[in-house]
Amino acid sequence: MTRYILKGLVYLFSLITFGTLFLVIGFILVKGLPHISPSLFAWSYNSDNVSLLPSIISTLILVFGALLIAMPIGVFAGFYLVEYAKKGSVWVKIMRLASDTLSGIPSIVFGLFGMLFFVIFLGFQYSLLSGILTSVIMVLPLIIRATEEALLSVDDSMRQASFGLGAGKLRTVFRIVLPVAMPGILSGLILAIGRIVGETAALMYTLGTSTNTPTSLMSSGRSLALHMYMLSSEGLHVNEAYATGVILIVTVLIINAFSATLSRRLVKGGS
Repeated sequence: MTRYILKGLVYLFSLITFGTLFLVIGFILVKGLPHISPSLFAWSYNSDNVSLLPSIISTLILVFGALLIAMPIGVFAGFYLVEYAKKGSVWVKIMRLASDTLSGIPSIVFGLFGMLFFVIFLGFQYSLLSGILTSVIMVLPLIIRATEEALLSVDDSMRQASFGLGAGKLRTVFRIVLPVAMPGILSGLILAIGRIVGETAALMYTLGTSTNTPTSLMSSGRSLALHMYMLSSEGLHVNEAYATGVILIVTVLIINAFSATLSRRLVKGGS
């Protein structure tokens, strides 16, 4: 009897979770799709077309710039903690405590830190560079922990078999462990992308809210999420804000699909 009750609760809460997700997505699609027009993709923003193309460009630069820095640092830090660091050492415990602490800090705190350090102290001003560096700090703990969990899920017998066949540590890590752990690592990267794309508070104080198309890393701009927030908060272009939400969902789906495809190819190549 208890088994059926628990099974029913699992189905019920799963239905509530997916139902809420589809309700939110459906609401945005119904509100936003009728208001998508060619003027939203004009190269220059003005008060008439409220173009989101500059925001799309800023978002793509922000995502790829942040991953370009955070991905190697986070992944190699995870490899060090699992594969090379002494198990149970004080240094490993300190790094994991710091990573867990950073992952729980609200994004507005990262934004204030980025404004004080990158924007004011280092003199980067409101720019893509300030937004990228702040995003790197935000997503590093997520990437490190995802890499750790993915590596820990690899059975030690695979490592021992590789060592027994005469393979060295580095060869074992890259030819045996990495292909198996790659889906978990890329899952962490996808979550990191989602956090960067959906961030508003931290970027408002570092990236700025400029509506111009960025011309360099020192140019200010606004991400898609920030663009949607600004339109809705002004109250003058609410319909365009819903349309921006649709484009934001599509952008996230495209990035996730690309990451999933890359993951399958890497796993296939590793096997």
